Amino acid sequence: MVNRDEYLEKLKQWRNEKIIKVVTGIRRCGKSTLLEQYRNHLLETNVNENQIIAINFEDMAYDDLLDYKKLYAYLCERLSSDKMTYIFLDEIQKVECFEKVVDSLYIKDNTDIYITGSNAFMLSGELATLLSGRYIEIKMLPLSFKEYAKLQQTTRSNDELFTEYMADGGFPYIATMDRNKEKIDTYLEGIYNTIIIKDIEERQVRKGTEKRKVTDLSLLKNISRFLSGSVGNLISIKSVSDYIVSTGRKVSPNTVADYIDVLTEAFIFYPVERFDIQGKQLLQQNQKYYIADTGLRRYMLPKKSYDIGFTLENIIYLELCRRGYKVYVGKNGVKEVDFVVKKNDVIEYFQVTASMIDENTFNREITPLNNIRDHYLKTILTLDRFSPGNYNGIIVENAVDWLMK
Repeated sequence: MVNRDEYLEKLKQWRNEKIIKVVTGIRRCGKSTLLEQYRNHLLETNVNENQIIAINFEDMAYDDLLDYKKLYAYLCERLSSDKMTYIFLDEIQKVECFEKVVDSLYIKDNTDIYITGSNAFMLSGELATLLSGRYIEIKMLPLSFKEYAKLQQTTRSNDELFTEYMADGGFPYIATMDRNKEKIDTYLEGIYNTIIIKDIEERQVRKGTEKRKVTDLSLLKNISRFLSGSVGNLISIKSVSDYIVSTGRKVSPNTVADYIDVLTEAFIFYPVERFDIQGKQLLQQNQKYYIADTGLRRYMLPKKSYDIGFTLENIIYLELCRRGYKVYVGKNGVKEVDFVVKKNDVIEYFQVTASMIDENTFNREITPLNNIRDHYLKTILTLDRFSPGNYNGIIVENAVDWLMK
């Protein structure tokens, strides 16, 4: 079992607080394992087993409880009368009207509620309305490189492990399995198809009162491949729809927008808005999309020779999210800064490049940061080990070393 200490500490911090803990993230990133680890922690701190109720709605044994009224009755019968009851509801989005159950449990005394979901849509609509201000979301990602490297019982260098991590990704099971490329791709295929079928095909696209199924799986996969191949590039709904039309299919920009929405709601892709550094405001046009796992990207683009720099950029984006930053794509005049990040009202700037050995590349990466007229920290992350240093206040650091911090 892979220990996810960072997320476990967050759950410990919120223990017994009158607030619902919602753990979200792509399938197989470790949400169920995290809850199991947390339940073990509770038992180690003198919580009795009869104070814990745990249901995983992926288990057919609980199919009867997919009826929200039956689920509520089942839970109420098992609440402790004079002690805290810890309630764990895994993949709760499978229960229609689950938000009514959660809300009713929330208002009871001595209940501490933990729920997980593999679709961000669960936090929209009625749940957000009913539970506004009553829940915190813990956004879970596959393993960081530091977690991945820690699991490998090997004498190989971190640079060698990082090459493997870029290709295979960070899904916990892959990191611990006796693996070869065929087994890894088979496992990634299973994750991808499960997301497409279970988390997307069955989900309704809702625009106002309109409801319709996402039924064109071929279109959905084409869009997901386009987004995978466009990691690190600014794109628009029009550019995606133009690409689909160029392949001989007719599709409207509205349909493309709906399908991108469900891909982001299933946590396959993360949209990143643009930030005007000079004007200190968000820009409405175009954004970038990053994928939840680079192994999944390689599986989706098996015959494409994609730039290692974009893979690195994707990994850095995910790591910035793990470290609690709000991440934007920066625009400074006509120049682009890969990431403008904010935390506690402090801004930092990041450029990401595979190598800075070439003089033209060095100048291309450092110029946008030199043009920023403020005193916030500026960092360039690179895979080469010849460039790190301090260049007029701009830190150049090896990306693997930075990821291991």
